[in-house]
Amino acid sequence: MIEVRVVDITTLEVDAIINAANSSLLGGGGVDGAIHRAAGPELLAESRTLGGCPAGQARMTRGYRLPAPHVIHTVGPIWRGGGQGERELLASCYVSCLRLSREHGFKSVAFPAISCGAYGFPPAEACAIAVDQVRAFQAQHGVPRAIIFACFSESMRTLYENQLLR
Repeated sequence: MIEVRVVDITTLEVDAIINAANSSLLGGGGVDGAIHRAAGPELLAESRTLGGCPAGQARMTRGYRLPAPHVIHTVGPIWRGGGQGERELLASCYVSCLRLSREHGFKSVAFPAISCGAYGFPPAEACAIAVDQVRAFQAQHGVPRAIIFACFSESMRTLYENQLLR
């Protein structure tokens, strides 16, 4: 099941929420800052032990004060016009997060719109990549069974829903 909601990702009761992090994993703006604030200082302390994360990859921590017991941090690409592997890196973010989810037996995860904020990825294109990667992974592996695209606006929700109708 794939669901699209306009919702604060930090409020979701799923096995893991995905954090659109920066490469330091030490907090930032947007969804990254919101997750760090909601999880509490223990998240920052654990994140410091991970040594960062390159774009397209993922790392996992506990969720601490979040309803979700785990946070999977992934670093999306900064949009530089599309000629520097941005699409492949974004696809890799989704696959890396889904692999970690499968390895840990997670049944439900929630994704934000990775790279669509300050990193400037064109939202419609990012939604297409997200939906394609999630569908392909679920078709091949059958997990996670429940995936939520947690949107920050109605316009983003519409973009995801349009992709799901394809």
